[in-house]
This record gives sequence, structure tokens and C-alpha cells, in this order.
Amino acid sequence: MIWLSVVGFLIATVVAGLIVRWGREHAAAYGPGMPQRFHLGDIPRLGGAAVLAGAAVSWSLGVLQSTQWGDPGSLRLGGWVGSWLLVLLPAALGGIAEDMTQRLAVRYRLLLTGVSGGLALLLLNLGVPRTGWAWLDGLMEAAPWIGAAIVVLAVAGLPHAFNIIDGYNGLAGMVALIVCLALAHVALQVGDRALAALLVSTAAATAGFLIWNYPRGMLFAGDGGAYIWGVIIAVASISLVQRNEDVSPWFPMLLLIYPVWETIFSIYRKAVRGVSPGVADALHFHQLIYRRIVRGVFHDDESRRVLMRNNRTSPYLWGFTLLTVVPAVLFWSNTALLMAFCGLFVVSYVMAYFAIVRFKVPPWLRH
Repeated sequence: MIWLSVVGFLIATVVAGLIVRWGREHAAAYGPGMPQRFHLGDIPRLGGAAVLAGAAVSWSLGVLQSTQWGDPGSLRLGGWVGSWLLVLLPAALGGIAEDMTQRLAVRYRLLLTGVSGGLALLLLNLGVPRTGWAWLDGLMEAAPWIGAAIVVLAVAGLPHAFNIIDGYNGLAGMVALIVCLALAHVALQVGDRALAALLVSTAAATAGFLIWNYPRGMLFAGDGGAYIWGVIIAVASISLVQRNEDVSPWFPMLLLIYPVWETIFSIYRKAVRGVSPGVADALHFHQLIYRRIVRGVFHDDESRRVLMRNNRTSPYLWGFTLLTVVPAVLFWSNTALLMAFCGLFVVSYVMAYFAIVRFKVPPWLRH
């Protein structure tokens, strides 16, 4: 598992470096008028291609190790890993195409992530065995299509949730890395080494991308990176619960409550204003932190000043993420407690959001 992670890290690092060197002609397509733009200059948005390369190569080598190279089979990676790659492909290619052209409409990207969700049902036979709510479990048993719909919604929706929080150097990438390692930790606790190997390799490939993304901001993940993280983590979360009865279905829910709730809350606040959920804006939680909490940086070079403020934003959200990851990892089998932490996060998020909007931020957060 360790050597596969090293390979994934090195492949992603090298591919990312090549993109930084040769991919700048595609960066100019992301115009200065974009509301999510918090940087100066033209930065390649093809970091997702590097993550995909690192993960795909390490996964493929893991399969060869398990099936062809005389490995005793401790990882048990087999042909089913190819099905994971097929599930990942539509969403990944759609995101990368958008990063290169900035012309792929939201509806087509939603369709492609939906295709990934459908493939997850067909190729991986994913299902939701339980939810922690007896009434809903009974309903799913009587109507299996409900569980199938939840799988498609999770695999199609989580990529866009990661895309929403992908606003500053190191933010979405570090969240994805932390979540992958948390899922891998619990997978190892229940003896699911194959799933842990895929997740650790993905985390390593993400780390290779982060070498170029944080703090220097020389490469962005783009839609492709967000979609790759979203699909892999969604499929891994459902698989972990489906394959291991001891794991609560609310464990991955608490792990991912930050990007999930950010998406739900964004849809709500746009609906209240009569705006389509597909319209980009600059009122997400991380964007408010950038504007109203991160202290100004005094520097003569405007580009340097923007970069430094950008870099100082992400650690606030890393800490916010750890507030959910730590209890999720500690209580991964306790459904009631995980539900309570999810509710606590939602309340805390809403209170923090409105406190920032109303300029009622504690002074210690500004330092």
C-alpha cells in the first residue's frame, strides 16, 4: 500500500509540473470577470488531470501486484478496480473539458456526473443497505428504487459539492485528502484493505497536486479535480457502509457534512433571492471568510498581496473540517452520536454564516 501511494504521489507531482509548464494557454479562458476569481494572472485549471493520472496509475499497479506479480493477495485488488475507473471517467472528462474550454454548460456536467452515478449502480452494484432511520429503511426495503436513487444522487451530487468549496489554494484539495485518509482509517479498522489502498493512493495523488497548488497557487484543481474527488469519495463512502455492517451510514455523512451542507445552504439562499442554483456567486462561506475575517496584507505587489490573502483563508476551513472529521473517526459506529454531531454542525454553520454577514465576528478570529 505504501509503495502504491509513493507512485501515485510522484506521478501526480510530475504531471502537475508538466501542466504548469505547458498548460498556460488554456488558463486565459478563465476570464477576470468570473465571480469566483480570487487570484491575478492566468493559472492552469487542469490539476484534476494530475490527480487522475496519479490515482489511475497507482490503482492499476495495485491490480497487477494482486493478480500478476505473485502478491499473497493482502490487498485483494482485482478487475473491479477497472469498474471504478469506468465510473469515474464520465465525470472526470466532463470536468476537464470544462476546465479547458469554459464552454461546457452546467446541465451537461450534471448529466455526466449522473452517468457516473448510473454506472456505479450497474457496474459496482452499489446500494444503500441502511440509513439509521427505521422508517426509511423499511421504505427502501419495500421500494428498492429509493436506495438506487440515493446512490445516483450521492455520486452525481458530491462532485458539485466539492466544486463549490473549491475557491482558494489548498481548500478543496486538503478537505479531499483529509476525508480520504479518514475513510481509509476506518476501512483498515474493519479489515477492508482493498478500499483503504484505493483511498490512500487517491490521497497521495492529491498531495502531489497540492505541492503545486498550496501555497504558491501555480495550479488549480478546476472542475475536473472536484469531480474526481467527489466521485471517488462518494463511491468509497457507499462501498464502505455496504461492505461493512459495523460502519454507521452517518460516518461518511458527518465526514462530508461541510461540502454537502454548503451546497444545500447555497441552493436555499439562491432560491430565496429568486436566483437559479446554477448561477455562480461570491457569497459562499469560504468567500465571506476571505473578505471579512482574513486580515489585509500590506504589500506593494498586488499579485503577491492577493496570493497571501488567498493562502490565509484555507486554514480557517481546514479547522472547520476537522471539527467534523475528528468526531466522525472517533465514533464511526455510533449512529446516534454521529447524527447529533451532524445537527450540531448545521446549527454552528448557520450561526457562523450570519455572524460573518452581520460583522459580528469575534476579534480573536481576525488574528
